[in-house]
Amino acid sequence: MQFEPDQKAGCSVSRTYYCTEILRERGITVKIDILKNRYYLYITEFFAGMAVMAVELGASRQLAPYFSSSQIVWTIIIGTIMIAMALGNVIGGKWADKGDGPDKLFTRILIAAVWIAFIPVLGKYIILAITGLMIVTVSTGLLIWSSFAACMIIFVFPLFLLGTVTPSLIKYTISDIGESGSVAGKLGACNTIGSIIGTFLPTFVTIPSVGTSATFLIFAGILIIIAAVYFLTAKSGKIKKIILGAGSALFLLACILGHRSNFAFWNDSLTYEGESIYNYLQVTDSDRATMLSTNVLFGVQSIRMKSSDLTGMYYDYALAAPTMAMYAGEKAKSSEDLDILILGMGTGTFGMQCTKFFPGSEVTGVEIDEKITGLAHEYFELSDDIVVHTYDGRAYLQADKGKYDVIMVDAYQDITIPFQMSSVEFFTMVRDHLKDGGVMVVNMNMHGYDEAGGPDITNYLSDTVASVFPNVVVVDVRNSTNRELFASVDTDMMSALSKGCENVPDEGLKKQLTDVRERLSVHESAGLVLTDDKAPVELLGMQVIDSLINDELDYYKDVYREGGLSGLMESF
Repeated sequence: MQFEPDQKAGCSVSRTYYCTEILRERGITVKIDILKNRYYLYITEFFAGMAVMAVELGASRQLAPYFSSSQIVWTIIIGTIMIAMALGNVIGGKWADKGDGPDKLFTRILIAAVWIAFIPVLGKYIILAITGLMIVTVSTGLLIWSSFAACMIIFVFPLFLLGTVTPSLIKYTISDIGESGSVAGKLGACNTIGSIIGTFLPTFVTIPSVGTSATFLIFAGILIIIAAVYFLTAKSGKIKKIILGAGSALFLLACILGHRSNFAFWNDSLTYEGESIYNYLQVTDSDRATMLSTNVLFGVQSIRMKSSDLTGMYYDYALAAPTMAMYAGEKAKSSEDLDILILGMGTGTFGMQCTKFFPGSEVTGVEIDEKITGLAHEYFELSDDIVVHTYDGRAYLQADKGKYDVIMVDAYQDITIPFQMSSVEFFTMVRDHLKDGGVMVVNMNMHGYDEAGGPDITNYLSDTVASVFPNVVVVDVRNSTNRELFASVDTDMMSALSKGCENVPDEGLKKQLTDVRERLSVHESAGLVLTDDKAPVELLGMQVIDSLINDELDYYKDVYREGGLSGLMESF
């Protein structure tokens, strides 16, 4: 049957997609009124752009608990999403030119919505399965390959489908070749404005208020509505209604199964699990301690011991810094004269230790995540006497005019090292905020080695500090990948610490400080300096992560080679 345009309706051949649809099996013409409304097409483009960016922001939070939220992970997310959108644009354009009707377009939108809705349900299991496979197949770049594979499997397909929206809508919207430029421009503007809102809304509203899982569901629901409006008004046949019903039922199932962001789904004894603008947050409580983990499920970022003021962790080693500052001069300072600044306060473990072992000291904390500070007061008994400023550490130093006896830099978390707090410019600012005899202590949490024999991230950080401070000493934390660095302009830190060991009244602290003093070593710089312009901290950190992971996994790889998957499962 040859189709001719309906002249009474004022339609042209180039607008047949939204003027009529031939039901060939019945031989009748059916009007598709909804597509005559350009505003509906613009709205479709708007929400498609919004959903793409919302999924991108959600992807970062979906991956962060397993792979961190470093620039490397962000690069992988952005790269794979751009691949998906490019493929969608190209293939969608070809489909539109071949006469792909609107039924197929809105079916693709419906499928994309259902897929997005099931990301909170199945995503975490897919990520762990991919990581498990990579463990036994990849020897280097585990996090890179695992996160890349996870992005490709979880996020590329729905965003590819959404990438087909724009070329199809251009086809349906243009009625006259003379207006093709303005129509394409309006559609592009709708997509861009939707993308802008889809960037800000998840970050500042939905993720911190209702979580990542609900964010995926919200934007999937919007796409479901867009598709439903078309299918319910286009009179497109019983089969399409069945597709819409099935998609809606699957969406409701996803809402029931995946409405909570329980990334640590194997752990049903969490005291708290939630999200903030910056982090995935997890609090666990036991008879021994209360612990906070952020973004990486198996790390501990803060801890409160219930039976001791010492933790057995790097915080105890950092207590050498206020001791050095007290005994830097000929005459020891009173602890009440100590001013201590902590950049990266967390839940306040080190701050509370300072108030305990150095009574009367003035402790100020800086923590960028206000929700962590709230958890500190709720679960970690952070004293109200300690003032905590919600600020980026470097920005705080830029605005602050105060000087301190001790400045602790504790802002590095696994591979997530803020470059602006690892450069020579930053450490110069720290130096300028120290009093005479003041000491900086830096917690470097990825002490490892480069398998090729080269320097690691810790060497770079230490050398950068040494380019600013003439006196730098380091000590490795026992049974840990942490290394504590102490730096001063004018203090003989080893001598000051020795005096402190003789005079500290608390026996537990004296024992700890003595151990630190015996193992302190002077850092010898090789001139590896990080600057604001060049600080490849993510790549340097990834090298260490690879070496640490390989060390841990060599045993399990041998088990897998000998006993296969069953042998691996039995070893746990």
